[in-house]
Amino acid sequence: MAAPKKGRGPAGGQSRPGRALVLILIAMVALTGGMFLSGHTTPRLGIDLAGGTSITLEAKSQPGKPDAINPTNMNTAVGIIERRVNGLGVSEAEVQTQGEKNIIVNIPKGTNSEQAREQVGTTAQLYFRPVLTVQAGGPGEPVPTGSAKPSGSATPSAEESAKAGDKAKGDEAKGDEATSPGSPSASATTQGRAVTGALKKDPTPSATDSAKPKSSKSPDASATPSADPATAKLQEQFAKLDCTDPKQRTDAGKDAKPTDSIVACGSNTPGQYEKYVLGPAEVSGADVDDAQGAIDQTTGEWIVSMEFTSGGAKKFQSITSRLSQQQPPMNQFAIVLDGEVVSAPSVRTALSKNAQISGSFDQQSAEDLGNILSYGALPLTFDEASVTTVTAALGGEQLQAGLIAGAIGLALVVIYLVAYYRGLAFIALLSLLVSGILTYTIMALLGPAIGFALNLPAVCGAIVAIGITADSFIVYFERVRDEIREGRTLRPAIERAWPRARRTILVSDFVSFLAAAVLFLVTVGKVQGFAFTLGLTTLLDVVVVFLFTKPVMTLMGRTKFFSSGNPWSGLDPKRLGAKPPLRRSRRANASTDPKEA
Repeated sequence: MAAPKKGRGPAGGQSRPGRALVLILIAMVALTGGMFLSGHTTPRLGIDLAGGTSITLEAKSQPGKPDAINPTNMNTAVGIIERRVNGLGVSEAEVQTQGEKNIIVNIPKGTNSEQAREQVGTTAQLYFRPVLTVQAGGPGEPVPTGSAKPSGSATPSAEESAKAGDKAKGDEAKGDEATSPGSPSASATTQGRAVTGALKKDPTPSATDSAKPKSSKSPDASATPSADPATAKLQEQFAKLDCTDPKQRTDAGKDAKPTDSIVACGSNTPGQYEKYVLGPAEVSGADVDDAQGAIDQTTGEWIVSMEFTSGGAKKFQSITSRLSQQQPPMNQFAIVLDGEVVSAPSVRTALSKNAQISGSFDQQSAEDLGNILSYGALPLTFDEASVTTVTAALGGEQLQAGLIAGAIGLALVVIYLVAYYRGLAFIALLSLLVSGILTYTIMALLGPAIGFALNLPAVCGAIVAIGITADSFIVYFERVRDEIREGRTLRPAIERAWPRARRTILVSDFVSFLAAAVLFLVTVGKVQGFAFTLGLTTLLDVVVVFLFTKPVMTLMGRTKFFSSGNPWSGLDPKRLGAKPPLRRSRRANASTDPKEA
């Protein structure tokens, strides 16, 4: 008895299709279970479907820095803006460059989206400046002659210093304090907020000396404000400044150089503004390593903790050491963003690497200030070139139109399959259903995992994928039909057709995936959503055809409905014009040719 030859199984045979079906069933259950357990049962929608705001920021040329607008600084700004917005929990936000000097920020409608939009608008550099003068923010207020002047200023008189001290004490009574943990006596106050941190007293006397105004004139000789033209101009700006005017409040000191003395506005209480004369910047936002809003475990109040870089800590210690020797209000330093004072604590002792701002904070204001301190230092200054708002209703209409288009496309595919392939259409529809389940669950999970947002182009990519997936089924069905036309029965035809169909499917899907990958790499924005979805569904097409369509086809070939060539099976040999069975033809040839007997 001859031993069976090795490798004589069906060509491309799959003797146990149940294994592949169990594998893909496990994958579907795992993905569906993960989707429900994660709580993300629907894909995250992009701005064009969910509604939201699209902001175009245009970089401005900076005086003395003609080459500041370059790809490196633009990419750095993108990263900072993205971290700033995402720091508010708006993880769906999309920040990207467009052209040489524009940045597009897309903020979907949802939690903290309005707050994020406000922070996107504040994109200029962050500085810490010493306070020279502070008073109510209305116009026409005279400049206190006791305040420190930008240069060549006089020492304030005793009466004026007393008035300034009384005002500062009043601010302290309702203001912020900066104390070291365990050192409540060391404090720094500001309007309604406070700074606390690791404090270190500077023992060197030079700190006091450096705080004295540098002038060759005696105090009496320089008492006239007009003695210095720069001082006179600054005083004039200060007197005219009306911080209740939104435009003046925004423009004051916005385009000034870090080395300039400026006038600026600030507000601690909504509707109430203060105006300041501020000295040159001594610490920049780049010197802040980290800042965040948190709850003080001792007092239970909201605070903002700051941590400086090694270089920033030295600068901050120097300025706070010097300011701690001054009389109010010249012992304050202002945190200035976009030329606007966001906080101005006063200093009574030197602060080092770690500090805390505390006082009249709630959760939102503490987190806002921490976010600004962490991500406020940008290498460029930007203006809002345009702001476009997409309503949720418009997004819903676009999504509905996309779903209708997908339903129409799917219906046309189903009609074609049923009309031409009849019973085989059942296998194709089951495969499309499995592909749809896998695509939906993966998209839902990719939202929280990598921030994938389903936009309108992505929906178009999913619609195109219906045709790609259906094309794979058609290739396989036609290969099976070709084998039946050659006179083979269904079961051998299924196995012999698979290797040829498999090669065609892999080549076709490889080309589609390559096109999607190239499109994803060379494009930006919403087009990437189309490319990503197209690439994802192409990969899933390979998985479904190998692990579902082929095994199901093998199992269906064992049923009487398909194996008997039922006219409604789509595999009727007579309708396909099949030749006589190969075995019967060989037997007829053997009986008529004696040489072959």
